[in-house]
Amino acid sequence: MATYAVGDVQGCFDALERLLGEIGFAAARDRLWFVGDLVNRGPQSAEVMRFVKSLGERAVMVQGNHDLHLLAFAAGHARCRADDTFDDVLAAADQAELLDWLRRQPLLHVEGEYVMVHAGFLPSWSVAQAQGLAAEVEAELRGARYRDFFATLYGSQPDAWDERLRGADRLRVVVNAMTRMRVCSAAGVMDLQVKGEMHKAPPGFMPWFEVPGRKSAGVPIICGHWSALGLRVTPDLLALDTGCVWGGALSAVRLEDRRVFQVPCRALADPAHAL
Repeated sequence: MATYAVGDVQGCFDALERLLGEIGFAAARDRLWFVGDLVNRGPQSAEVMRFVKSLGERAVMVQGNHDLHLLAFAAGHARCRADDTFDDVLAAADQAELLDWLRRQPLLHVEGEYVMVHAGFLPSWSVAQAQGLAAEVEAELRGARYRDFFATLYGSQPDAWDERLRGADRLRVVVNAMTRMRVCSAAGVMDLQVKGEMHKAPPGFMPWFEVPGRKSAGVPIICGHWSALGLRVTPDLLALDTGCVWGGALSAVRLEDRRVFQVPCRALADPAHAL
């Protein structure tokens, strides 16, 4: 049995099939971990969702910003962007079943030595604290009033964690850090406008995983979200977004020995619109 962590698929089901063929994935014995952003920008979001859903306990995923955007749009609390490509989900006969399944997926997954999150951790968060905060968001997503959660989801403020935060502001900081953040300051202030190469970040900001003294240091964290960063495999970081939808590659890492598997992809979206 092997466990493979897979980078951002973003509706590229054909690439996912090729990657699984490359690694020799067998659903009867192996497991797949998905870092989020199963959907959007690629043409086969519904097929990706159906496949991952069909694996049941053989697959684990965490929510990405594109997954939450689809859910927010379907709930009536987000505007469709010109480059959104999840119409196949919205028009599907099994739309309600797919969206209900997606809404119940976790924001954070901790198992064995590994932690999986779509974007990152703020420097003041230990893994245990992050688990508790993720659980607060998951309770809202899975609850009967989930539409109220999506009504207040969007926005970039507050831009830093404060234990005194309550309500929508508290949940928004957690979601932004775990699904949107790439860089922050040493004090944990997020700049959510930084999307590309690190040289575009303002002075005093750095990749979240390079902040000195962050409480999650030393714990192997699996993430995606930052295609411009590319593949990074270090003792405490497996960054797996290699820009499949932008014409890069779709990547997987076998967690037992950290062997990397990749398949090349053709560009399906414009990198200038990366989110």
